[in-house]
Amino acid sequence: MADFDQELDASGLNCPLPILRAKKTLSGMDAGQILHIIATDPGSVKDFEAFSKQTGNELLESKEEGGKFHFLIKKT
Repeated sequence: MADFDQELDASGLNCPLPILRAKKTLSGMDAGQILHIIATDPGSVKDFEAFSKQTGNELLESKEEGGKFHFLIKKT
């Protein structure tokens, strides 16, 4: 997994909470920084794809590992 600047553990949270937390965390970050999000909600895969399209932030990675979903989002 690539390097990241901040990590957000949204495990156990259901939609739309992982997105809302990510949005809040990203707002405090600088452009070019990378946020690593961990979620357990299977719906978060589509949610983060839509979120990155809507906000223009870049979804660098999306993968599932051991029942957890990992996302890397680069703030633009």
